[in-house]
Amino acid sequence: MTPLLTLLFAVAVGVIVLPLYAAQPLISSIASSFHLSSGMMSLTTTMPMVGYAAGVLLLVPLIDLLEMRRLILTTLLVGTAALAAAALAPSSAFFLPAALAFGASASAIQMLVPAAAGMVPEAQRGQVIGNIMSGLMMGILLSRPLASLAAVVFGWRGSYALDAVATAGTVIVLYRFLPHRKPAIQFETYGALIASLWELLVKEAVLRRRVTYQALCMGAFGIFWTAVALRLAQPPFELGQTGIGLFTLAGVGGAVAAPLAGWAGDRGWNAPATRAAHAAVVVASILAGLVGAPWFGFDPIARPALSLALLAISAVVLDLGVIGDQTLGRRAVNLVNPEARGRINGLYTGIFFLGGAIGSLVAGIASASSGWTFVCLIASGFGIAAFVLAARDHWSEISRMEEQR
Repeated sequence: MTPLLTLLFAVAVGVIVLPLYAAQPLISSIASSFHLSSGMMSLTTTMPMVGYAAGVLLLVPLIDLLEMRRLILTTLLVGTAALAAAALAPSSAFFLPAALAFGASASAIQMLVPAAAGMVPEAQRGQVIGNIMSGLMMGILLSRPLASLAAVVFGWRGSYALDAVATAGTVIVLYRFLPHRKPAIQFETYGALIASLWELLVKEAVLRRRVTYQALCMGAFGIFWTAVALRLAQPPFELGQTGIGLFTLAGVGGAVAAPLAGWAGDRGWNAPATRAAHAAVVVASILAGLVGAPWFGFDPIARPALSLALLAISAVVLDLGVIGDQTLGRRAVNLVNPEARGRINGLYTGIFFLGGAIGSLVAGIASASSGWTFVCLIASGFGIAAFVLAARDHWSEISRMEEQR
């Protein structure tokens, strides 16, 4: 794993992830085109995440069965076709399956991450994974503003068309530089491979703990970023597509958490760094709630500029927490069983993305029925649950070590 290849992996995963979150700032435009009701519009953001979760659970484990390079390139070619289909979709009946398909194809990201992890020694693994995760997080955080700004110029269909072109370009680059790699363990059938996922989940306690924390964090992430576009279009902000796109740039600051969290994990600071990440999710959710209701005597309508600034700060803090926990978790699960790295990464990412999909779905329903305040309360509840579970697991581990002495 040379610095150049690390950079290539980081850029590749950043490009591949772009369409996964594109629907969040475009939710109103897409829903309007297809005449979706307020309760149904959240499907445009939920379907890519459900597809991604399915992809990492059902496709990523294939790197333990098939040759890695061919699998990655084939997956991305299917994604390119699905993005083109989404751009041309005449109705939601065509768009939603296409969204499911390009979401599933984005799981190629999780084929690249374990491939990179297997190319570096354990002492440097956290740093390399953190650097690649920085590319992934930059892609996630830039996907919303880029989608918004592209939609201003080309419409929401043009945004997906540009994603299709970018993904096709990534295929060409990876075809040139991606190394060949055959799996260390050969499974006789795909069914045996998938059946082994449950065995790994039961066997690896670290995997169970870390995926639970990140699923809760991603639930808060999905809730916030799906609902915030709707909130920004309402008083006192009343932002248009361009304004919403510029606002989502605030979350880019959270990308710095990935290398910092990887560095902290390599130095044995996993537990305090995890607690800090979960606390950030809780603080960000409460801070965001101030913008929607007169909590603690604060009136957002009387102070719209300050409210918008607080909302931007909460976006940065939330992304710092979610990205930090994910990087620490990814480092931890990549150390537990090197021979099953592809399947473990598939389980880890697939399950926590289900948390993000649930958050996105809840956001649409909660926002339509109870408003922004309720949305933020739910998000903070996810963060509190992650904090409490991590603290419990940490003290249980300490007690176990003391008993062994």
